[in-house]
Amino acid sequence: MRGIRILQCALIAAAMAVAAGASAQAPKPRSYVLTTATTGGTYYPVGVAVATLIKVKLQPKLKLDMSAISSAGSGENVKLLREKQAQFAILQGLFGMYAKQGSGALKADGPQKNIRSITMLWPNVEHFIVTADLAKTGTVDDLKGLVGKKFSIGARNSGTEHSNRFLLTNLGIDPESYDLVFQGYGPSIDALQNGTIVGTNPTGGPPVSVVTRAFAQMGDKVRLLEFTPEQATKADGGNDLYYPYVLPAGTYPGQTKELHLVAQPNFLAVNADVPEEDVYLVTKTIYENLPFLNNIHAATKAMSLKSAIAGLPLPLHPGAVKYYKEVGLTIPDRLMAK
Repeated sequence: MRGIRILQCALIAAAMAVAAGASAQAPKPRSYVLTTATTGGTYYPVGVAVATLIKVKLQPKLKLDMSAISSAGSGENVKLLREKQAQFAILQGLFGMYAKQGSGALKADGPQKNIRSITMLWPNVEHFIVTADLAKTGTVDDLKGLVGKKFSIGARNSGTEHSNRFLLTNLGIDPESYDLVFQGYGPSIDALQNGTIVGTNPTGGPPVSVVTRAFAQMGDKVRLLEFTPEQATKADGGNDLYYPYVLPAGTYPGQTKELHLVAQPNFLAVNADVPEEDVYLVTKTIYENLPFLNNIHAATKAMSLKSAIAGLPLPLHPGAVKYYKEVGLTIPDRLMAK
């Protein structure tokens, strides 16, 4: 009897030890914020799709959760990363360049040494839309005719505002010569339709929902301005950031021919202090579930392992490096964090 009691005690002790060990090995809950942009563009729906994917695939067993929030865009996103109000962000390539150099819109803040890249996402295509009566040539030369007129340049401190300023300046147009309006995508298209502005540029991955709405509702009353090869080169300003982009016919209502625009890359960024294993899991989950993202927004069809690290403006996070090496990608020295 005494032996049975000893055995029972031993078994109970062993079970408690196993339970304690299991408890010690259980993953600690982690909840991350992915900051995107205004709800009318491409950043927000894609960000929500990524966060939902992470929540579904990684939260139940690994306790890794993610939620997407709207913001004013890349400019605010850099600030949110720096202040650790967000851990992940979708950024324009332009802001990646500014962050690395401590230049442009981030000159006062200096180089953003806290930011790392995870993956390229999709082309951020410029959609300069003006009322048809002001589209004399059908190219961005028509933007010179908007001087003194109301133009929605984007929400204040958004990536859209800064990329518009960058492009207009390179094209020889002083943005301040316009009667500037600072609005998000949806309100800008409403204002265009109501006649309170004459132009806007809701940049994003085609098809941009508000651009679709503009052409569906206004038809030939508005025009999407094209870039000639010379204008595309001038718009980039020698930074090797913007490149010619051909918009396929039928992307938007009533668009019967392909259009020649320009684009810059968008990329997924992360704070350097997010644990390597968590970034590895996020990267792996994204690339093992691309069809899910493709079904949410057509812009993500541009994503593939082949283009995952092409044109990234900032060094990769070690977690992303771990995954890319695992699948056989060669990482150039410029993308290795020092």
